[in-house]
Amino acid sequence: MARKVWIAVGLTLVCAIGPAVARGIKTQTTSGVAVYYSKGYKGPTASGAAYDANKYTAAHRTLPFGTRLRVTDPRSRRSVVVVVNDRGPFNKGRMIDLSLAAAKQLHMLGRGLLRVTAEIEPPATFTTAAETPKR
Repeated sequence: MARKVWIAVGLTLVCAIGPAVARGIKTQTTSGVAVYYSKGYKGPTASGAAYDANKYTAAHRTLPFGTRLRVTDPRSRRSVVVVVNDRGPFNKGRMIDLSLAAAKQLHMLGRGLLRVTAEIEPPATFTTAAETPKR
């Protein structure tokens, strides 16, 4: 019985404190030049997954695989969330390689290169019933 009480107390604390802690996460923002994979590219990524032009993925030199990034074109304010699953770009002066789907979302297919900002997205969090909007 006492164990159930402690579990209930622990869950209550996690539900009450978790969202507040998540809101306090500082994000890291960088800016640089984005490019995208060529339309004919087919092959594996450094993470081992096959490249899929229809998924919102990216290559970054140092960020861990699975990192979610919000990539934004500051001029148009268009943005897309991508998941890092590859390494690159290896050309000097370029920050990120985007999948074809992400490049389309940013309307950069005609340009090839685009100056963007990239911000690490905090991990998804659970909310309490009190924070869930009513429909």
